Amino acid sequence: MAEEESKKVIKLVPEYLLKKRKAYQAIKATQAKLALLEKRKVSKGKPLKFKRLEDFLKDSHKRHRDETRIQRTERRPAAPLPPAKNKLAFAVRIREIKGVSPKVMKVIQMLRLRQIFSGAFVKINKTSVAMMKIVEPYVAWGFPNLKSVRELILKRGQTRIGRKKVPLTDNTFIEEHMGKHGIICLEDLIHEIHSVGKSFRATNNFLLPFKLSVARHAARDKAGLLKDLGNPGFRGTDINSIIRQLN
Repeated sequence: MAEEESKKVIKLVPEYLLKKRKAYQAIKATQAKLALLEKRKVSKGKPLKFKRLEDFLKDSHKRHRDETRIQRTERRPAAPLPPAKNKLAFAVRIREIKGVSPKVMKVIQMLRLRQIFSGAFVKINKTSVAMMKIVEPYVAWGFPNLKSVRELILKRGQTRIGRKKVPLTDNTFIEEHMGKHGIICLEDLIHEIHSVGKSFRATNNFLLPFKLSVARHAARDKAGLLKDLGNPGFRGTDINSIIRQLN
């Protein structure tokens, strides 16, 4: 018996066949992993968004109200411009714009206030005042002082280079991109914005809209609106207190 077992020869598997088996097993494992990930994506998916009839009616009512308000504003005589000393305004959106009329949405986009609690500088003229009237129920605006302009730019000033947002902290960077307008440092940029100089438009476009923040403990009313911010619309110099709260 022992002699018979010793005579048995173990069949050897060629090396190329072992490599082929190993590669096949690796491919099968990768396919199984991808199939599992795809199954998880399909099972998870995006939840269906159901919209109640009340929401449609609410949006329709808001749209109709905006259109009626804009028509009435157009019939009235144009509002007088602020005193010549007030050349600069700061607008901040403090209300949701869901369901508003297309005209209001277009002005919101032109003012670059797509997100709630975002703010931007605006040059005061006849056109900008008319635009503020259109978005009055959703935007608070007024005349910022030098302190507010400085704090906003120093704390939240950003620009976009390609797809990347870059904070404005380096004077060399500012000179590189704004030197052709005579702006070589952060102080020049602040002065150009506050004084509404010749290069205000280019400087304002160089700045991204300011993303302001709200404290978590901020008091809200039953509708979820912030009590401390007050009502939207023209706020004059009180816009500085809103900037202090949100900056």
